[in-house]
Amino acid sequence: MKTLHTDVAVIGAGTAGLGAYRAAVAAGKRALLIEGGQYGTTCARVGCMPSKLLIAAAEAAHAAHHGAPFGVHIDGKVRVDGREVMARVRRERDRFVGFVVEGVESIPAQDKLLGYARFVSDTVLRVDDHTEIQAASVVIATGSTPVVPPPFKALGDRVVVNDDVFYWDDLPRSVAVFGPGVIGLELGQALARLGVRVRVFGISGSLGGLSDPVVRDSARKAFQEEFYLDPDARVLDTTREGDTVKIRYVALDNSERTETFDYVLVATGRRPNVGGLDLKNTSLKLNPAGVPEFDRHTMQSGTSPIFIAGDANSDVPLLHEAADEGRIAGENAAHYPRVTPGRRRAPMAVVFSDPQIAVVGTPHGRLHEGGYVTGEVDFGNQGRSRVMLKNKGRLHVYADRASGRFLGAEMAGPGVEHLAHLLAWALQQQLTVDAMLDMPFYHPVVEEGLRTALRDASAKLRAARAPLAAAA
Repeated sequence: MKTLHTDVAVIGAGTAGLGAYRAAVAAGKRALLIEGGQYGTTCARVGCMPSKLLIAAAEAAHAAHHGAPFGVHIDGKVRVDGREVMARVRRERDRFVGFVVEGVESIPAQDKLLGYARFVSDTVLRVDDHTEIQAASVVIATGSTPVVPPPFKALGDRVVVNDDVFYWDDLPRSVAVFGPGVIGLELGQALARLGVRVRVFGISGSLGGLSDPVVRDSARKAFQEEFYLDPDARVLDTTREGDTVKIRYVALDNSERTETFDYVLVATGRRPNVGGLDLKNTSLKLNPAGVPEFDRHTMQSGTSPIFIAGDANSDVPLLHEAADEGRIAGENAAHYPRVTPGRRRAPMAVVFSDPQIAVVGTPHGRLHEGGYVTGEVDFGNQGRSRVMLKNKGRLHVYADRASGRFLGAEMAGPGVEHLAHLLAWALQQQLTVDAMLDMPFYHPVVEEGLRTALRDASAKLRAARAPLAAAA
């Protein structure tokens, strides 16, 4: 067995791992990047980018089918060629992956090691059975894997996860989607718009990460106008029948139905890839899910020389967060034992459905009761949204009752990915609602809907302060 010495050992060459490696090298340290699988990040290979390629095709099909309300008619039948759709998805996906691989290939060969690492101690790793690594510090950046609950495993190869979808050669005729979260909503709606018979089943009413019941209800109604969605489904039975899956369920009208599907897409969450690291050989304290406890501002686990970043820590599984976490972890690993907090950005999450969903800052479910006011707008009557026939959904902004400072927002509406960025910037600058209203708003734009919500919040803040002013 070969022995290597390094300052920082980084396990995983995804977004967080690459960020950690580069940060450690920039700090003047020797860093070793260890990868057991294919090069190419989750985002590029099976996540953000291929899903947006599928969604783009679905939007083109949807627009072609829905021109009549504008007086635009297509003579003849709109035809979706599933093979062409998936060929473009794979071709462009491979292009994005290629850029990532090129970046990894530019890293010096002596800084890369192929194989699966596991801990012998806090600072000693064994890679497969060929190399032992002795490091001053270690960064865990092993990513995550889709979870398939045990009841679905009996369905064999009829069960797919999002990773599998982007390797299809053609579109199936029918898919049952379990889990209306980010992945389930995006892929479920995209497949439905491309002509696939889709049913989306959820539990407990959850939908796209929304915790505000009013916003969530508006999103649910919008989706249900387009495809079958039951966020609180009663699925009675799932059985394998040849190359199909039979699902018996109670429909939205309370009737019992039985349908067969080509595939079941399980989108019920992802699990951090830490199970094969032999963490039992370290001094780390693990949470009930077996993930190391850590400080999200330093990425350090306890006081150990081990840091954890990206999807592996199961905190905020988003690419921009993984990049930030990797940088913070790499810098602190390089300077260990001197560890300093890194800057975390304003929280923001987007679902690229139609209507889009976004959550910024503190979500409704984590606000302190009585300590905030809610400003709202219904996109149903918002001018630009109605012009585009995208007038569905609601936006709620939350402001601190005492200071008027903007706290967060939940929204479902047209192009709210852009509103989410504006609001995240305002949150990071700690602006008040009134300061946000001092900013320019063009006409006619969807952002005027945001102004309506902010005006509503401002009025409610004034009303809340009036009794206090009168008493004074």
